[in-house]
Amino acid sequence: MPVVVKGETYYRTSEVCAIVGVSRSTLLRWLRDGILRDVPRDRRGWRLFATSQIDRLKQEADRIY
Repeated sequence: MPVVVKGETYYRTSEVCAIVGVSRSTLLRWLRDGILRDVPRDRRGWRLFATSQIDRLKQEADRIY
């Protein structure tokens, strides 16, 4: 379930994986590799992804190597 903070909608890791169509391990590897920087976390330490970040991850998923 998305979270709204100060008018911005954020999604958690599992939601982003489903939206983008990648596994959790792939998403975490991309984060380690620097595909996205400065992903905020909530008070529990869970990552929160903004819509613009999800768009960037979709571009990465669509890349052909």
